Amino acid sequence: MPVDLLSSSLYAVGALGALYWGVPRLAHAALLKGLRPERLPHLSTPEDHGVGAEQVQSLRIPTANHRHLHALLARPSGTTQGPWPLVVGMHGWGANAATLLPLVAPLNEAGIAVLLVDARCHGLSDEDQFTSLPRFAEDIDAALQWAQHQPDLDAQRVALTGHSVGAGAALLVAARRRDIRAVLSLSAFAHPAEVMRRWLRAHHIPQRVIGGWVLSHVQRVIGVRFDDIAPLTSAARLRCPVLFVHGQDDLTVPPQDAVRLHAVTVHAAAQLLLIPGGHDLNQGLDARHAPVIQGFLQRAFSGAIPPTHPASQIAGDDDVHKTPLAAPFATA
Repeated sequence: MPVDLLSSSLYAVGALGALYWGVPRLAHAALLKGLRPERLPHLSTPEDHGVGAEQVQSLRIPTANHRHLHALLARPSGTTQGPWPLVVGMHGWGANAATLLPLVAPLNEAGIAVLLVDARCHGLSDEDQFTSLPRFAEDIDAALQWAQHQPDLDAQRVALTGHSVGAGAALLVAARRRDIRAVLSLSAFAHPAEVMRRWLRAHHIPQRVIGGWVLSHVQRVIGVRFDDIAPLTSAARLRCPVLFVHGQDDLTVPPQDAVRLHAVTVHAAAQLLLIPGGHDLNQGLDARHAPVIQGFLQRAFSGAIPPTHPASQIAGDDDVHKTPLAAPFATA
């Protein structure tokens, strides 16, 4: 699976090399290429994850820059009638909506509709000049705007979920809005600059000259400062409950990032669920954890988790929750 911002950093470093040798236009073009990840096909279907075809609607949703997004809406089956509460989901960098399909059946069983979106330059959505965490957030906003006009979806009970960069975008959107009832954050990193610096160190790239240029130029291209869009910043501004889920064996984003995010969200009912598994959570996030996620969202939708509830670490499996909040984690 993709490793989020790290793959883009490779192109950014190549761009720096071109600039360093006096070819700034080539450098900029290479950087834009790095901000348009290689598209991956949808490798699974809702039916592969126990969701009936009759529950799923394929959509095209308008977004910024006159582009359109591919999305899948899965409604609960059975005798329950809408309007249903809704979870809008955003995948990680270089992935697509199919990576979040394992969440659909458990949420549908809990009476929650799920809208999974392909970000621009990903999956079956339109191409754009580049994409970024802020543009992921724009695409989430576009999905929310579409959902507000659907009579069988409850616009007063909407939550967000996302994986990695998608989680960062979900946190950013929730921090800016007042109509989000909860966030389910999967494998979020603490700060994009830290992700890029880790990659530079791992590949023995000089930080002072090359790394500094990469960081500053990426920020100029995407039009925002990393500090302003960092999940650490967004989490501190949240006014809704949030559940951070992170793999204890994540070698892409250290579990310590989840601890840090949890720590700054003390006024937003933050909860932390550490599970076995790596960055993609394919192995760790299983049926054992569905009741935790279902319960968190149902309580948030009912108003049972007040926004000012103190941060806490969820009790759960013995092998998941042995580590106290303040204990250090080994970082990659």
